Amino acid sequence: MDIKQIFENNQNWIAKQLKIDEDYFKKLSDGQSPEFLYIGCSDSRVSAEELMGIEPGKVFVHRNIANMVPNTDLNSMSVINYAVVHLKVNHIVVCGHYGCGGVHAAMQQSDLGILNPWLRNIRDVYRIHRKTLDAITSEDEKYKKLVELNVQEQCINVIKTAEVQKAYRERDLKVYGWVFDLHSGKLIDLDINFTEILKDITQIYKIS
Repeated sequence: MDIKQIFENNQNWIAKQLKIDEDYFKKLSDGQSPEFLYIGCSDSRVSAEELMGIEPGKVFVHRNIANMVPNTDLNSMSVINYAVVHLKVNHIVVCGHYGCGGVHAAMQQSDLGILNPWLRNIRDVYRIHRKTLDAITSEDEKYKKLVELNVQEQCINVIKTAEVQKAYRERDLKVYGWVFDLHSGKLIDLDINFTEILKDITQIYKIS
């Protein structure tokens, strides 16, 4: 695509929005008060607002390779802090997707250079759930299951944070795990039991 086309698209989008609501950009510039923090994959085929069917300003978005939430990643930790403490979101979603290149790469026994430290986090998920995954004979189904288990583990990483634990006590913040199916367009709720996970992990990870 010619880069000039992007700017033409931008002008067309502005005109379209103003036609619908002449105060659209005034409202947009007044500030944000999102209800959701969405942590998703950087994959170019997965757009948070579109798959959730909501307007800009309603969801605070953080994306990286394979929707990871490692506690050593200051980017992820800063996003959670800002969204929970300052924006006061009440819902945090970790959303993976079938067909995730990061998860697939982590399943391969190959040296991927600078990606190795990042993918090691996904390999740790495999190690934790090795018995479950190794019992699956279909590579495709194993791959899908790892996508789901990775979402689950990243939800747990979110729940480990002090900000989320405090917000749960103060305003009943919730954490959800979803998977987006590229083949059907459907969002799948993994029914992460936030309350039970919180109760279980706070024996070790509780931060007063």
